[in-house]
Amino acid sequence: MTREADVPGNPRKAGRERAATTGALNLYAIRAIYLFEMARWFRTFMQSAASPVISTSLYFVVFGAAIGSRMGEIDGVPYGAFIIPGLVMLTLLTQSISNASFGIYMPKWSGTIYEVLSAPVSATEVVMGYAGAAATKSVLLGLIILATARLFVAYEIAHPVWMLGFLVLTAITFSLFGFIIGIWADNFEKLQVIPLMIVTPLAFLGGSFYSINMLPAFWQKVALINPVVYLISGFRWSFFGVADVSVGLSLAMIGLFLAICLGVIVWIFRTGYRIRP
Repeated sequence: MTREADVPGNPRKAGRERAATTGALNLYAIRAIYLFEMARWFRTFMQSAASPVISTSLYFVVFGAAIGSRMGEIDGVPYGAFIIPGLVMLTLLTQSISNASFGIYMPKWSGTIYEVLSAPVSATEVVMGYAGAAATKSVLLGLIILATARLFVAYEIAHPVWMLGFLVLTAITFSLFGFIIGIWADNFEKLQVIPLMIVTPLAFLGGSFYSINMLPAFWQKVALINPVVYLISGFRWSFFGVADVSVGLSLAMIGLFLAICLGVIVWIFRTGYRIRP
């Protein structure tokens, strides 16, 4: 049997030798995957970007302009402005998962994933390309929605740097989560199960449209089990300086979930779970 080392110009052997000698990332490979995914997004812009923006705009019209004008302030913030961080976070979570899961599932479904795995590209570079593109799409959508919200509701951002930091960190974390879902799913239906049946309900129950301090004491404690509460609370603090939980705890929860996602992805590539026959 011919050994891998005996094959002239073997790309996998060359890739490992390059990594061992230079220790550098293959930026060309990352860029190729990243640009391919971004190009696919722009080709389907009406479905990928315009649809979430229009859907979120309807929330602003109904809850912000119509209902919000008849409701009082929450924590000193007009209701129409108060729901902006929650709506942006809702879109950010679902789109990060959807973009990343679909991006890696399609190569699996078509069989082109084996071309990526056999190329001189490391697991780190593959994840950076796919998850980086998904996170970029989500951040762009979040910024577009923020700009659209200005048409319906007046608001100010108290901590713009922290706002952008929460936006980027959450997009990266849930893009990694979406990458895991795309690897796990073996049909198109499974791609939608977790975003629709778990993430979206958690976002609605996580304080998107209200403060958990408005709940009875028992349900406040129950709400703290919901991890999305910490994301929305920290993001809302960056806008208005008010939060349901401490900002440090929000960052810790995001960091914990990020670490868990990275750990699972490392395990996937070490074991070949659902990416190798």
